[in-house]
Amino acid sequence: MSKPKIALVIGSTRANRFADKPAEWFAKLAKENSDIEIEVVDLRDFPLPFFDEVSSSLYVPSKSEVAQRWQKKVASFDGFIFTAAEYSRGPTGVLKNALDYAYSEWNKKPVGFVGYGGVGGARAIEQLRLHAVELQMAPVRNAVHIVWADMAQVMNGSKKLEEFEHLNQAAKGLLNDMSWWSKALKTARDADARAEEARAA
Repeated sequence: MSKPKIALVIGSTRANRFADKPAEWFAKLAKENSDIEIEVVDLRDFPLPFFDEVSSSLYVPSKSEVAQRWQKKVASFDGFIFTAAEYSRGPTGVLKNALDYAYSEWNKKPVGFVGYGGVGGARAIEQLRLHAVELQMAPVRNAVHIVWADMAQVMNGSKKLEEFEHLNQAAKGLLNDMSWWSKALKTARDADARAEEARAA
């Protein structure tokens, strides 16, 4: 089996976003995990309009060229990790919008989270877990929670994320979860595909 391909999706598009720091740190750490392949995917490269399709792509093909390009990109991965900023006790609007612009492309794939904010993005992640279940994804247990006290030290330049051992340990736990679940679900999806081909033959 080839290595499962995991997207590390930067879930914020603000000009002064913090998300680049955890994305860079986590991607570097992930390269030490030989079981999976990580690709950083920036939502800035997919300027999706606020959802205005006739219906979910589950029922009606999307008309937006950007949406079609996004769906194709999502389909190319075996799992996802989202950086999750917390705005008003929830995830960013741009990330929720990106989730809504695909459906079958998310199905039966694991998802994990690297949250940050006052309580480490915990409330945003809880909401994202619910969205993930509705999209037939498999949220993994372990997550990274970068609390405000740690963020402040990173933003003022006094520390780097890799200097926080508790964050490194949390990241390793998330990577282990993603490795196991991405392999297991890829095996199951491949078996489903073979069965479908056999039925069509």
